[in-house]
Amino acid sequence: MEKFFHLKENGTTVSTEILAGLTTFFAMAYIIVVNPQILSQTGMPWGGVFLATIIAAIAGTLVMGLFANVPYAQAAGMGLNAFFTYTVCFGLGFTWQQTLCMVFLCGIINIIITVTKIRKMIIKSIPPMLQHAIGGGIGLFVAYVGMLNVDLITFTPDKKTTQAVGATPGLATFNNPVLWVFLIGLVLAIAFTVLKVKGGLLLAIAITTVVGIPFGVTSMADSVSISDTFSQLPQTFGAIFSAEGFPALFSDPAKFPLVLVTIFAFSMSDTFDTIGTFIGTGRRTGIFSEEDEQSLESGHGFSSKMDKALFADSIATSIGAICGTSNTTTYVESAAGIGAGGRTGLTSVVVAACFAISAFLSPVISAVPSAATAGVLVIVGCMMASSLKEIDWSEISEAIPAFFAAVFMAFSYSISYGIAGGFITYCIVMSCKGKAKDVHPVIWTVAALFILDFILQAVLV
Repeated sequence: MEKFFHLKENGTTVSTEILAGLTTFFAMAYIIVVNPQILSQTGMPWGGVFLATIIAAIAGTLVMGLFANVPYAQAAGMGLNAFFTYTVCFGLGFTWQQTLCMVFLCGIINIIITVTKIRKMIIKSIPPMLQHAIGGGIGLFVAYVGMLNVDLITFTPDKKTTQAVGATPGLATFNNPVLWVFLIGLVLAIAFTVLKVKGGLLLAIAITTVVGIPFGVTSMADSVSISDTFSQLPQTFGAIFSAEGFPALFSDPAKFPLVLVTIFAFSMSDTFDTIGTFIGTGRRTGIFSEEDEQSLESGHGFSSKMDKALFADSIATSIGAICGTSNTTTYVESAAGIGAGGRTGLTSVVVAACFAISAFLSPVISAVPSAATAGVLVIVGCMMASSLKEIDWSEISEAIPAFFAAVFMAFSYSISYGIAGGFITYCIVMSCKGKAKDVHPVIWTVAALFILDFILQAVLV
């Protein structure tokens, strides 16, 4: 195990990696329940999506751990599953089988741009200032996810329209058990982190879960049974190759432009969520060293850990689509395990093993409430935000793109849109300084693609 994962070389131990894997798993285990809840609204069988989510997570995470030897986990991406259901199926009128076909094609595109090194060109073109901003922004995003998971931040609808647009944000009133349990978990996460308790984040989740029982927050009544799920998997597995899949998707030539635009939107979000996660967590923790980045730029084939990690991520989406779930992507919650000391692929293998076990222990795993993991996410976000100190905030030309990149990630609830804000404003700032030629062509191209994506979304939605 030491020789395979190079534990000593990466400054870690088996016990640390196991604790890190457990921490990452419990921080992202909510997807096992949430993803079927969202996708089943399209008519997909709940049990089929439940198992497809687990299978895709196991496959993608194992490739990440065994092939790339990095501590990242993969699963169906939040945000991408909402786009799948509410925009593509409900808004654009595609069936879930057709939408899975588009997700599959998105995965193939990601594989192509990874093999042809387009992804790596994008990473190397990002200036250090934006890389630090992306890292800090992911920290804000992770913390914000934790807060929203327990409704710590509330949004009061406009009285005139009763719509979310124009809603007034505010702090929740601490009059419900979920927030009480969250606060207990947050205090535990803070205490264990400051005192450097080994496995403190996982311990905080476990204790908070138990504490939630008398409050009625942790309940087996909310858990998920697996008794009928296996019989539903054949309905989603391979559905893209049925008559309702590719043949139906391409049966109407008039919809070809809409299909292409939708695939493009899936690919943009998937690609930049992953790139943002790798840059934001890998650079600060040393998972991707300077040697890795140099090898990424000048090497051939899969000569660096980031080469292998990008490839591992690129094949996960297509695997997930075949199984019957939306885009499978590298999870930003991997930061929880990295924060607990995870540095090698052994962390990922542990996560994959947990997903496999969860298929048979779903009543227990799914009973861990979001209130038990939210505090950990907030503290991990706090630790990741330290990357922002590397930015020269006194230099306004650096501060503006960095600000938009970091803050937009949380405000828009999307890593991709945060990167878009940073790239676009960086191009504007450099143009105003008469240094437009100094901006890498990849940055210009990606900024233009993001702008095109926004325009198309405005027209289609």
